[in-house]
Amino acid sequence: MKEEYTKVFTDNSIIVHRLHTLLNEAEIESRISDRVESGRLAGFGVPTNSVELFVLNSDLNKAEPIIATYKTKINS
Repeated sequence: MKEEYTKVFTDNSIIVHRLHTLLNEAEIESRISDRVESGRLAGFGVPTNSVELFVLNSDLNKAEPIIATYKTKINS
């Protein structure tokens, strides 16, 4: 069975990793795609806010309230 993920958040590494930790604590499957690190390793640059967080589609409804609360906190 193929796992399907949806991109739910994009920001810098520190912000994305904190949200990833919050989701893991709630037992929500998520993955990080760090384009900054990938670009550095490949020898080219990308904007520093190019770290993306993906959530497993089956966990999306559980993740949405956590993501919304987190966005409110970081934007206040």
